[in-house]
Amino acid sequence: MRNQTDIILNIDGSIVQVRLADSVATRDFLAQLPLTLEFEDYHGIEKVSDLPSRLSTDDAPAGFDPQVGSFTYYAPWGNLAIFYQDFGYANSLVNLGTVVSGMKHLKRSERFTATISLAP
Repeated sequence: MRNQTDIILNIDGSIVQVRLADSVATRDFLAQLPLTLEFEDYHGIEKVSDLPSRLSTDDAPAGFDPQVGSFTYYAPWGNLAIFYQDFGYANSLVNLGTVVSGMKHLKRSERFTATISLAP
């Protein structure tokens, strides 16, 4: 993986850009791209979506303290979680990266479909 790998989430033509961290889980995620996923709101804190296959968490810490913009993987449920509100430390939450632009598009609706691909 390059030093910096960015992905985009295309939500009805609106772009959310995410800068990925380098990890085993991130490389597993990249291997699944491109993806089209349905996201829904979870407790007014994050947008979540199930992945088609689970990611490896071999090199991951026991948990993570997400901030606004954290792009994460919740291992017990096998889903992506993108935080648009601050949240406390959670066991089994794996940091995959950070939203670097387009955060406002995640807050527009309760549910949305996003096509996720490598940034050009």
